[in-house]
Amino acid sequence: MNVSFLGAGAWGTALAVQAAARHAVMLWAREPSQARALSAARENARYLPGVTLPPALKVGADLDSALRHARAGLVVIATPMSGLRGLLALLPADARVLWLCKGFEAGTGRLGHEIARELRPQAAAGVLSGPSFAEEVARGQPTALVAASSDAALNDAAAEVFHADALRVYTSTDPVGVEVGGAVKNVMAIATGLCDGLAAQGAPGPGVPGLNARAALITRGLTEMTRLGLALGARADTFMGLSGLGDLVLTATGELSRNRKVGMRLAQGLPLPQVLAELGHVAEGVYSAPVVLARARALGVEMPITEAVVAVLEGRLRADEAPRRLMSREARAEG
Repeated sequence: MNVSFLGAGAWGTALAVQAAARHAVMLWAREPSQARALSAARENARYLPGVTLPPALKVGADLDSALRHARAGLVVIATPMSGLRGLLALLPADARVLWLCKGFEAGTGRLGHEIARELRPQAAAGVLSGPSFAEEVARGQPTALVAASSDAALNDAAAEVFHADALRVYTSTDPVGVEVGGAVKNVMAIATGLCDGLAAQGAPGPGVPGLNARAALITRGLTEMTRLGLALGARADTFMGLSGLGDLVLTATGELSRNRKVGMRLAQGLPLPQVLAELGHVAEGVYSAPVVLARARALGVEMPITEAVVAVLEGRLRADEAPRRLMSREARAEG
């Protein structure tokens, strides 16, 4: 199958490398200079250093060429959430498309499937998500993902393109739940990073969060994620799967998690602009957190961990005050 990846960051490059072993793949970079560098070095030195691009993988900066390449195949949008709308608007009406981005759109507060429904209501569209670090996928380390769409043929196409020896692809008809999980887990990873960052600063003692606190954050974070998802029309069982519990555990505990790193650096007292500048990559949780909170409030959904994360990101709450705020909430039933 012909496949075009739109976006040459770490995740798009990693999946393009894997898909190129079995399919005719083109990787589109927005900047011609980046495309030339990738073609010359056969490596994405900025986003995925040390991973060699296979000879069969084509790289270019001509969007029309990339879309023609995937005319009867599959388009995979691999930009941050901020780039999804613009690229969806440029696709041919009959293009089959999956996106990899995880988050809510700034300004509108919409998820990917809501943007696609607005721009291309009759087209085949879906999301590919799940617990995955780009570096491990690019190196062929075992990973499981979920492709979610209301279009069964698109789910089958996603499995055909990506399912391989080291990459297992499940399918789902609940893109709402898959997208909510992929977006909210980034916010919860910042919260867990705050907890881990505070724990790393000194000897354990009263009020200092530790492993117990981390477990509580992850568990109650899953509850918040599920509440919001159900209010948006998702299925409850989706949140016990790869894009819910799976992605939450990985992003909240993995050493490669950018969102967790943001939380840890904030816990050290560094200002957010400095943290983001040093990170060098997009941490979607920073941009999604206030949008998640706004949508939750509009739906009457209580999300106290998200509220605390937003307060820290906006400078209204110190990192060391967040655990006390959450622990001081009144007792209640768990369910």
